[in-house]
Amino acid sequence: MTTPRQKISALIITYNEIGYIERCIESVSFADEIIVVDSFSTDGTFQFLRNHSKVKVIQHPFENFTAQKSFALKQASHDWILFIDADEIVNKSLREEILKTIQSEDTAAAYWFYRKFMYQNKPLGFSGWQTDKNHRLFRKSKASFTNEKIVHETLRINGNSQCFSNKLTHYCFKNYQDYKAKMIHYGKLRAQEELLKGKKFNYLKLIIKPAWKFFYNFVVRLGFLDLRKGFNVCYLNALSVYTRYAELSNLERSKQPAVYTKLTTHRELQLDEKRLAS
Repeated sequence: MTTPRQKISALIITYNEIGYIERCIESVSFADEIIVVDSFSTDGTFQFLRNHSKVKVIQHPFENFTAQKSFALKQASHDWILFIDADEIVNKSLREEILKTIQSEDTAAAYWFYRKFMYQNKPLGFSGWQTDKNHRLFRKSKASFTNEKIVHETLRINGNSQCFSNKLTHYCFKNYQDYKAKMIHYGKLRAQEELLKGKKFNYLKLIIKPAWKFFYNFVVRLGFLDLRKGFNVCYLNALSVYTRYAELSNLERSKQPAVYTKLTTHRELQLDEKRLAS
C-alpha cells in the first residue's frame, strides 16, 4: 500500500521585512501552502505578500513572539510545519533534505536546524553563533509553543527531535541600527519575562551580566576572529542584556508590566535610550 504524500505548510511572521521577505518566500516556494502573519507593516511588506499568488497573508496585532507564532500555527492546514523567520533562507540542499525527510516512514516529531549567521551579506564564523540552532520543522500534532517565554519562543515537543545536516541561512544583521533596534526590543521583552517569573532587579546583574555576555562571546566564543563584525555583534548582544535589566528596573518602579504590541524600529531608539538612562 502506497503511503500518501505528506504535505507541508510554511509559516512566517513579519513586520517591515521588504528586501528580505522576497527571497524568503522564494526559498519556501516548494511548500504546499505559505502562510504569513504580518504585524501591520508600513514598508510595503504587506502589499507584496497580498499580491503574491502563492501566499496567504493575515494581518494580526503583535503582542509577543510566542503569541504571534501560536496564532500563525493555528492557521496551518497541514501537519508538517516549516516555521522560519522572514530573514532566513532555505537553500537547495536544505530544501531537498526537508522534502526527503517528511516523505520517509521513520521520522522524528521535530527537527533542529543549525543556522549560518550572515552579517549583511557575509558569513559570521564565530561570536557565539557557531552552535546556534532552532526547531524549524515539526509536526503540528506533536508540538506547541510554550507560554513560558515571549521572546526566543520555545516548542514543547511530544516525541523525539533530530538535527538536519544542512544549515538555514540567517540574514539577521541587515545594518547596525536595525540590529541594535532588534536587540533592544528583545531586551524589553525579556524584562517582561523576568517580571512575570517574579525575578527582581539587581544592580550587580545590570553591571556584570552585560559585561560577561560580551566577554563570553567576543573572547571565549572567539568573536575577535570576526574582527569588527564580531565586535559589533557581541557589543549589541550585550546591550540587549543591559536593556533587559534596565527595563526590569523601570517596570518594577511603575508597578505594572509594560506591553509592547509592536516591533521597535531604529527611529524609536533615541526616545527609548533616553528613558533607559533616566
